[in-house]
Amino acid sequence: MALDKFFRRRRAQPAEGSDIPDLWSKCPACKENIYNKDLEAESYVCPKCGYHHRLSARRRIEVLLDPGSFWQQSGHVHPVDVLNFVDTETYPARLERAQRKTGQPDAILTGRGTLLGLPVMAAVMDFEFSGGSMGSVVGEEIARAAETAAEAGVPLLLVAASGGARMQESALSLMQMAKTTVALQRLTERGLPYISLLTDPTTGGVTASFATIADVIVAEPGALIGFAGPRVIQQTIRQNLPEGFQRSEFLLEHGMVDLVTDRREQRAVLHSLLSVLTRQPAPTPGTALPDAPAEDPR
Repeated sequence: MALDKFFRRRRAQPAEGSDIPDLWSKCPACKENIYNKDLEAESYVCPKCGYHHRLSARRRIEVLLDPGSFWQQSGHVHPVDVLNFVDTETYPARLERAQRKTGQPDAILTGRGTLLGLPVMAAVMDFEFSGGSMGSVVGEEIARAAETAAEAGVPLLLVAASGGARMQESALSLMQMAKTTVALQRLTERGLPYISLLTDPTTGGVTASFATIADVIVAEPGALIGFAGPRVIQQTIRQNLPEGFQRSEFLLEHGMVDLVTDRREQRAVLHSLLSVLTRQPAPTPGTALPDAPAEDPR
């Protein structure tokens, strides 16, 4: 054996299926390596440049709501391939892959919880499930969430993260734009607030319907928000678009959103908004938060 091979140091590779956790993440914006514990402590915002990492629905719940307060309502409705849709693969095959990846039947998670002690109905879209596309299940779950909030007399907080309508469901997907809009009217009739939090990206039919008709529209910094993408628009009108077009800050300047709020400050900001809109006093500092409900709170 040659001496160079004898003394050559090899980096140990984790075995396939190893449960050794990844300790570092690279920021897509500034390319800095971030210790995952530090990233988690910053609510998954890069401590170097402020880039807001995309979150799964469950992680978003952990970031926004009080620990142990969330009771899930969604998960009982499953998508159906009514149209027998096939493109490069069958629709059921796409669904199965997305369901394995996220552990959810579709691209949304809804349920009751508290935000710094204030009760709220939350509906959180999951971009990891087929790009957060809106199909019949997403529309149904949002409608049910709005109806539950109206019946329980609590505000609705909806977190949007979507590429738009789900093409594999065709017109059935487009019908959800009207369905969700009508369901949200129940909250208006009861005098209950609806807050929409737009994250990166929020586009297509989601932007054109329930995501932008809230009483207060909050956006995360740098989020892409619009109907068609900027590249499509630029190719269509054959003109250069303004700097930052369709980003949160641009939309705030032009009146489409009400606030652009750093994720690390969202709980406090949303709590203040909910307190004012529901005319509820803020909890006394140091007050213990309620435990998770032992059974169906409805």
